[in-house]
Amino acid sequence: MTVPQHATPSADAGDGGSLRLRGHWTLAYAGDIETVLRANEAPAGDVDATGVDRLDSVGVLQLLRFAEKRGLDFSTFRFRDDHHALVEAIEDVADDRPKKKRDYGVYAALARFGETMHDNWREVVALVSFLGETLLKLGRLLVSPRRFRLTSTVHHMEQVGLDAVPLVALLSFLVGAVIAFLGSTVLSEFGATIFVVELVSIAFLREFGVLLTAILLAGRTASAFTAQIGAMVSREEVDAIRTLGLDPVDLLVIPRVVALMVMLPLLTFVAMIAGLIGGLTVGAFSLDIPPQAYMARMYETMNVRHFFVGMSKAPIFAMVIGLIGCLEGLQVKGTAQSVGERTTSSVVQTISLVIVFDAFAAIWFMHVGW
Repeated sequence: MTVPQHATPSADAGDGGSLRLRGHWTLAYAGDIETVLRANEAPAGDVDATGVDRLDSVGVLQLLRFAEKRGLDFSTFRFRDDHHALVEAIEDVADDRPKKKRDYGVYAALARFGETMHDNWREVVALVSFLGETLLKLGRLLVSPRRFRLTSTVHHMEQVGLDAVPLVALLSFLVGAVIAFLGSTVLSEFGATIFVVELVSIAFLREFGVLLTAILLAGRTASAFTAQIGAMVSREEVDAIRTLGLDPVDLLVIPRVVALMVMLPLLTFVAMIAGLIGGLTVGAFSLDIPPQAYMARMYETMNVRHFFVGMSKAPIFAMVIGLIGCLEGLQVKGTAQSVGERTTSSVVQTISLVIVFDAFAAIWFMHVGW
């Protein structure tokens, strides 16, 4: 297709150093427009676009950029009367904000680090405040038991506890088997394979039983709490609850937290038993330790204090998982993206805090001789 000669954008010098434009300054000629403007780098007094036959938003934006680069006042550009409305509309919506410069160097890194620490500190303050509010309203239930939502609590106990039993038992069984395998690999070199019994027993009673259960519930339950409450926030159901004179903490948070505090110790017990059975299975089928000998050794060496150490951490982990899951849900801003972001944040925070608290607890119990 042949392009008409008069349609090709052009520019020539006029009287007084002005620049006269000709042709079609439209999207179809965007490349030609750029070439013409680049070729006219000499200072120009003003720009006369009254000779332009056709003009669209691309042409106007190109001229705006040309004026910005050359330091010209765009308001002095002359256009045809029928082009003024388009030029004014494009000029009004043109983004004249300064471009954001990307920061580099040590100063920028320190600034980002400071912002991150500030945000994390705000999260810590919010969590501690939410913990205080929840404990206060749990104490209020002792004075006014009618506020307690028994049906909702039992429902969440089923979701949190019973539905999670197969997953907790299976993974704990497999981890117990893995620990027995790893322990036997080292101990067999010293002829002390029988000590795998103590290794599996102490590891699962003190650490792995409660830790595996808490991590599984952090990924499974905390995310569910955040998504459920976040969806209610986005649909303005939480605002409706407040409008009806009800307390969202009593209605949504306390049943979930109580359900977790009841079911997490029970799931921890299931995980301990499954892990011990995993070690017993490996001992019977791979390490030539008869089940009777394995059980006898376990009976002789197992100390009940290891069981109490592991179980003592379960309510704390349950409180952490429940509070973070509910708090992140209540902090949803009302969009689907916010629900996803808060759900991810909930899982990351709960798993991180569970591991941190478990590490501090292990150090503390070691120092007190437990």
